[in-house]
Amino acid sequence: MSGVARRTVVAAAGSAGLAAALAACGGGADDKGTASEGGAPKGPALAKTGDIPVGGGKILADKGLVITQPKAGEFKAFSSKCTHQGCAVSSVKDGVIVCPCHQSHFDISDGSVKAGPAPSPLPPEPIQVVGEEISPG
Repeated sequence: MSGVARRTVVAAAGSAGLAAALAACGGGADDKGTASEGGAPKGPALAKTGDIPVGGGKILADKGLVITQPKAGEFKAFSSKCTHQGCAVSSVKDGVIVCPCHQSHFDISDGSVKAGPAPSPLPPEPIQVVGEEISPG
């Protein structure tokens, strides 16, 4: 194979790989951790929708996640690691996610800091809701 032909094949293969990688990144959730409907789950269910109270949430310590339901039918997920000193959040109550170490509070709808020394919001995590199951997005 000539140098030009070989470069063409390698470039085409690289472009196809990039296109496949970009396609794999699309869908599932927006950049704010919002759950999307439909599509095949990308992993085993994390929780049932009925497990997440409206106006509250559930901490999945083994997954490093907190899943919230700010409004009926709206599910969000965030890292459960506080952005202050990395402690694991411990509860979700009164519309906030609470870190026990220094009492940082984060909003259940967007992870933003509501109180405490945390310097930044909890990072969103992609999830998807299919039927009554919440799965990784």
